[in-house]
Amino acid sequence: MALAKSIGIVVKIANPGAVKLSRELADWLNKKGVDVYSDSELAGLVDPIKPPPEGGLSKVVDVMVVLGGDGTMLYAARLLDGRGVPILGINMGGLGFLTALGVDEVYESLERVIKGEFETEERMMLAVRILRGGEEIARYRVLNDAVIKTTIARLVRLETCINKEYVTTYRADGLIVATPTGSTAYSLSASGPILYPTIHSIIVVPVCPFNLTHRPVVLSDTMDVQVTVGHDNPDVELTLDGQVDRPLKRGDVVEIKRADECVYLVKCNKKSYFDILRERLMWESKPE
Repeated sequence: MALAKSIGIVVKIANPGAVKLSRELADWLNKKGVDVYSDSELAGLVDPIKPPPEGGLSKVVDVMVVLGGDGTMLYAARLLDGRGVPILGINMGGLGFLTALGVDEVYESLERVIKGEFETEERMMLAVRILRGGEEIARYRVLNDAVIKTTIARLVRLETCINKEYVTTYRADGLIVATPTGSTAYSLSASGPILYPTIHSIIVVPVCPFNLTHRPVVLSDTMDVQVTVGHDNPDVELTLDGQVDRPLKRGDVVEIKRADECVYLVKCNKKSYFDILRERLMWESKPE
């Protein structure tokens, strides 16, 4: 990797510890001749940090550093707008499947990042389109999942096709279409499978289905999923990575497929994915 001359920092503003650490990191990086940028909100709070230039952070930063949990990582991925800027995650949140490093490792990790002495791990994304009357009205890109669900406590009917071939009509609280990265997010709580994050697959998981034989399905990443909102369901929305909500109308079609763009996470050599799973899910450790 090339030397990092410009670094972006993204934090959860509601976390005072993350804001404090961002100021300390910005001072430390500036002394090493590295420019530091963030979104307008953090830049307005921390003097050493510059606001985003015209065109967004991805136009100017070589690496993005995230101080927070997985939600902050998803926000950072959205800021990058599909551009292949590596992301280094420092866990200051909860479970933190994406933010594997601890706060005590941040300076050592940044030293390697500045020198370009790191590798990245590719994570696939999903491209999501909403069609109304056959016309595209919106498109998005997500790292974890796209979720179609009701806004009230009732079942929704979701006619589901794969590669335009009818599969079934789910009667459920909702339907999750997730990446392997998203397999440890909402999909996991809905009894979906855990997929190794670099596998190229798409997971379809019904949420509390009326028919108990409706189970999660794992598809090839070459397949497209089309979900049509039932005409008897007026209160339905599409939620993207748990952060963006879009209301849907009866008859709307949500098309989901693998995106052309990927997210690139800075690899942590000290911990494997299975180390993270054992730690976060409290699985039994290997006997001494």
